[in-house]
Parts: sequence; structure tokens; C-alpha cells
Amino acid sequence: MYTLQDLLTLMARLRDPQHGCPWDIKQTYASIVPHTLEEAYEVADAIERGDLDHLQGELGDLLFQVVYYSQLAREEGRFEFAGVVDGITRKLIRRHPHVFPTGDLYAPPDMPRLSEEQVKQRWEEIKAEERAEAAKAPEQLSLLDDVPATLPALSRAAKLQKRAAGVGFDWPAALPVVDKVREELDEVLEAMASGDQAAISDELGDLLFSVVNLARHLKVDPENALRSANRKFERRFRFIEQALRDTHRPIEDCTLEDLDALWGEAKRQEHNLPSCG
Repeated sequence: MYTLQDLLTLMARLRDPQHGCPWDIKQTYASIVPHTLEEAYEVADAIERGDLDHLQGELGDLLFQVVYYSQLAREEGRFEFAGVVDGITRKLIRRHPHVFPTGDLYAPPDMPRLSEEQVKQRWEEIKAEERAEAAKAPEQLSLLDDVPATLPALSRAAKLQKRAAGVGFDWPAALPVVDKVREELDEVLEAMASGDQAAISDELGDLLFSVVNLARHLKVDPENALRSANRKFERRFRFIEQALRDTHRPIEDCTLEDLDALWGEAKRQEHNLPSCG
């Protein structure tokens, strides 16, 4: 069976200037990023679909992305894969003092077990310390500093809100957020009436941000919820397409009423409801 060292050797061979793969040789940090994001989402997709038979392969694809960046950095003399492993291990030991009280990975586990709330509080304290250490200008330190700007917008909105909520800047419950969603929807309607495209875009952003806030209060991950809705839409639309193929009807020839009826049929079949027809 191949090992991690074999994978690192393979990566170095792929990037060999004389004998490597032409495609791999010309890649950069930036050109690999889209592949990294795609592989991360494929891992998430396999888990969400319960396709654990393919999870190992998807995790391998994601691991290869880390190896790729590490090889690029090694060629530039910045760091190596071993440094990546060392860095994440040290960070996780530091962030789990309730598990590694002496900072020794191999010390006997004799620390009293903390509650989940205590663990969460200590985690936030350590993260705050790390943000302070990393800040170039301490007077400009913000709770939001290490929320990555490249996160999917829904996930980033949830993280920004969670950080603000940690210091009390939050709605007390879900129902006031529902009112806020309605308020933002009214403002979208006002912008639509004005015909101002910039205002429409701005108000739609506020509406989406409010919906993310509602999801957070209801303990629903908005990114996962939207991915689930996407899959549901795709599943039902494919049902429509197949139904039309079965009856040899081009989808372009159907009215919206025809398509909506098939959509209703797709929903009934999913919920095992009897057809009205």
C-alpha cells in the first residue's frame, strides 16, 4: 500500500521541470484554488448524500490539494509538507488545553473533563489570543479579522453574525429576525417599484443577510440548507424532463401550467401522495 511519503514523491515527480507533467509544471497557487474548492465541495456532497463508499476517494483528492500547495512552497523555499503537519498539530494542541494540559501530545490524559460550554468558551478565548498575536496593528484588532473573505457568501455571513453575537450584538430570539426578514422584503419591493437596479441589488443583499440570520437562530446551516434546496430542485426538474421524454413532448412546447403540473406530480411522488388526476 502506498504511503503519504509516496504521494509527496509523486507530487515532486509531477512538478519536475524536465520530466514532469506539462500541465502540473505550469500551475500556480492561484490556478489550483478552484480545484481545491471543488474537491472540498465534493467531500461535503459525498457526506450529505450518504455516499460513504466514495468518501475515501474524495478525501484523497482533497489531500492532494494540500500536497500540491506544499510542493509549490517547497520549490520556493517557503515551507514543506512536514511544516504544515507540524503547524496544525501544534495549533490543535494549543487550542485543546483541556485535553493536552501540559502541551505534550503524548502525556497521559488525566485532565478532568470539561463541559461543552466550558470547552467552547476556552476555544473562543484562545482564538481571540491568536487574533491579537496576528494583528499587525493591535489598535485595529477586530473580532471579524480572521473570517476568510473567500468563504461562500452564505457561510461568511453566518460566521460574521456568530462573531458579533459572541459579544451580545444579536437578536434575542428567532421571531424578531422573522420581522426583520419581512422588513427587508418590503424594502426590496420598494426598490423594485423605483426601478433602481443598484438599490434592488443592495436590498436583496440585506434580505439574504437577514435570512442567514434567521437560519442561524434556528440552528440551520444556511449553506447546507441551500445546497439541499438545490438538490431538491434538480431532482424535481429532472423528473419533469423524464416525464416529457416518456411522452415525447419537447419541453419548449409546454406551457408554464403544464410544467407546474408536472412539478406538483414530482412533489406528490416524493411524499407518496395520491395524484389528483
